[in-house]
Amino acid sequence: MLDGHASATPYARPDPPRVAWRKQMCERVITEARSLAAEDGWDRVRVADLALRADVSRPSIYKEFGDRAGIGRALVEHETDESLVGLAAVLDSHQGRLAQALEAAVAHALEQAAVNPFVGAVLTATRGGTDALLPFLTSRPEPVFSSTRRLLCVWLAATVPHTDDDSRTAAADLAVRLTLSHLLLPAHDPGATPPHIARAVCAVLGVPEQV
Repeated sequence: MLDGHASATPYARPDPPRVAWRKQMCERVITEARSLAAEDGWDRVRVADLALRADVSRPSIYKEFGDRAGIGRALVEHETDESLVGLAAVLDSHQGRLAQALEAAVAHALEQAAVNPFVGAVLTATRGGTDALLPFLTSRPEPVFSSTRRLLCVWLAATVPHTDDDSRTAAADLAVRLTLSHLLLPAHDPGATPPHIARAVCAVLGVPEQV
């Protein structure tokens, strides 16, 4: 029984059945879209196959995501959210050590591209000039580029607060652009990429690499 005081944990009301079903349906669609894209590349993913795998109707998918491009965007947003959690953890584990943290973050991004089957499939197809998910990873401002840049800006503000906002924004922008460039076109010596990018970012910030 309660002793007259309000509970410290607020009661979370469950979603109405229809809302809960929609959330579960979206999760299934994104999960199966990721699996199909990893198997054959996004170019070969068809809504009919996706509906069959996710056990939902095509009209339901179109109603929720709009079109096939909407599914692709939702998929990239999902992958971006997961990757940002991992990137933030890497940066925080090196808090206060600018160059080491940047090197570790770039190395983490490159390693994830090598082991993540979905990202690997997109990058492989992209290098052949065929995969339609490329715009989500590069030219469109959301979700990958801007989300990662914002994360870096916040982290840089906490790590090198004596630098100005413009320098931190430029440094974060450079870090993301260079990392994406190396993901799409790997260097002959991938191990040299993280320190090279870290040095470039430190130079833009105007701080020594030892900070």
